[in-house]
Amino acid sequence: MLKMAWLSQLKIKLFSYSSKGLQCKQRLSQLARWLFVGLFASTASAATLPKEQYSTHTVATKLNSPWSMVKLPNGSWLITERDGHVVIVKNNQQTRVNLNLEGLYVAGQGGLLDIVLSPNFNTSKEVIFTYAQGTAEANRLVIAKATFNGTGFSTPVIIYTVATDKNTPQHYAGRALFLPDNTLLFSTGDGFDFREQAQVITSQLGKLLRINLDGTIPKDNPFINHKNPNAHAVYSLGHRNPQGLVYDYDTEQIVSHEHGPAGGDELNYLTPATNYGWPVITYGDDYSQARISPFRDYPGMQKPSLDWTPSIAPSGMAYYGSKHAAFPSLAQHVLITTLVDKKLYSVNLANGKFTQSHIFPEATGRLRDVYVTTEGNVAVLMDGKDAELMLVKPE
Repeated sequence: MLKMAWLSQLKIKLFSYSSKGLQCKQRLSQLARWLFVGLFASTASAATLPKEQYSTHTVATKLNSPWSMVKLPNGSWLITERDGHVVIVKNNQQTRVNLNLEGLYVAGQGGLLDIVLSPNFNTSKEVIFTYAQGTAEANRLVIAKATFNGTGFSTPVIIYTVATDKNTPQHYAGRALFLPDNTLLFSTGDGFDFREQAQVITSQLGKLLRINLDGTIPKDNPFINHKNPNAHAVYSLGHRNPQGLVYDYDTEQIVSHEHGPAGGDELNYLTPATNYGWPVITYGDDYSQARISPFRDYPGMQKPSLDWTPSIAPSGMAYYGSKHAAFPSLAQHVLITTLVDKKLYSVNLANGKFTQSHIFPEATGRLRDVYVTTEGNVAVLMDGKDAELMLVKPE
């Protein structure tokens, strides 16, 4: 179907190593990376953040495999669950509504994923969703929108369908972000078994895609003049499974993170037309411990700003900007939930060193998403069955 020999497609000439020499080199490389990360983690943990006193509060309980959340201007919360429901939290009361999403595919990592408010939500009441659609034989990520009336949603309308189908229930990515120009940026995964597609410009797997709110393609997208229309929505390529996507308004940059394989989780600054390397360059190895690629860098491909090896499995991400008042010590940090480390981290974007700290240790277990409210309070969403949404406020 989509499988191909990606190295031959890219016409990369491989150097030959003896199996013994290559194995030794791999082990030394892995040891060096683990020592570096251990030293990095030890140094990072020395920073104690936040400096402010705080208290934790439970916003919602008994959530069923939640994925994302958003706070409305009136103080209500909307929380997505992968089986297609949205939990509405209003005045400390929870209600659960079914979105009736067309063709919803719930399997593996698939289902209802992200939720973001339209830039004109105050007047339109429009809410944007990402979800997996299709069947086991052919499925893909789609973008849909619906209006919210305070107690329920209109029938969602699909505004964009990722053009490339796959037959696996993994690596949808599915994170969405409205940019300052009101265009919508969203991530698509490589489909796990189709990682070579991340390097194919006419495939929409392993990409960041950019569209208008009505589903049309912005005229200034970097590949808008490509002869194949599948490339027109592509903003950047060479991604594996990006699940963190934020806008740093202090420096006017887009920041993302993505899952690596066994190691090689990444934090990246996104720029249009840039190739982020997967699977040609990676600091991670395959789950079998086989080397995915002989390259850690390659001409024309962007290396990550921060690499996590071993993997922390970053899930959600929020930007704590200088405008947020609740925790000044977190200003210009990204907050990152993790599924393997089971911690919430902050990474300093302002000091040029990407100093990492474990924050709010009360948030523990598999953590799915994080959200910063207008006031600067921090909401942390747990993962799995019987999950909770926790809110952290300053004292």
